[in-house]
Amino acid sequence: MNDKSAFSNIRGGIIAAGQGTRLRADGYRVSKPLVPIAGRPLIELALDRFGAVGIRRVCIIINETSNDCREWLTTHAAGFSLEVIVRTTASSYASFQAVAARVAGAPAVITTVDAVMPVETFHEFIRLAAHLPKDAVALGLSDHVDDEDPLWATVSPNRRIRELGGNSGTHVTAGVYWLPAHRLPESATEFTRLRDYLGWLVRERQPVYGIVLPCVYDIDRAHDVAAAELANLRV
Repeated sequence: MNDKSAFSNIRGGIIAAGQGTRLRADGYRVSKPLVPIAGRPLIELALDRFGAVGIRRVCIIINETSNDCREWLTTHAAGFSLEVIVRTTASSYASFQAVAARVAGAPAVITTVDAVMPVETFHEFIRLAAHLPKDAVALGLSDHVDDEDPLWATVSPNRRIRELGGNSGTHVTAGVYWLPAHRLPESATEFTRLRDYLGWLVRERQPVYGIVLPCVYDIDRAHDVAAAELANLRV
């Protein structure tokens, strides 16, 4: 990737604090970050995407029961400057806020651990987001809908998101987010879901943009693992 030096000042974040309840129901016995895709854990795939584009400073949040992931990180994350938050949070919003607070002060890319995509797709998201206005938030979007409860987005021709939420839209969110260097606006409302906070940003007319990506797999069930492996993604 010829942008590696340009991306080296960007910070990374990985949200990996979920319980993986649906994957456990499908028979997986490891914590969600260690669920393998073609033999490689989700957390490894996420870190490799950051490394491939030259981002080495990464904050990861895992829950307090993910001892296997904590041990994996101690022996498999050489070359990264890691900050690991071990916290069982009350919501996806709380997990996002914990990571966002740690990466503030520089442009940052945060991804959920279960968003699986090729390195080239991740690279393109960052390249396009870096050219948005300096105060912009960007959401990765996809027209590949495989989530049981997708977050729909309606995007204007200039990439500005006009609506977020509801029962329909032009695309769905894909679990990857670009944040500006300054801290995000705070609301008096205590949100229980990340999607509710993002919807609030859009309603408040904050500069929230959407970047449409090729197929991104959201790994929540065993059939999602199978679909990602069948696609033979270069992840």
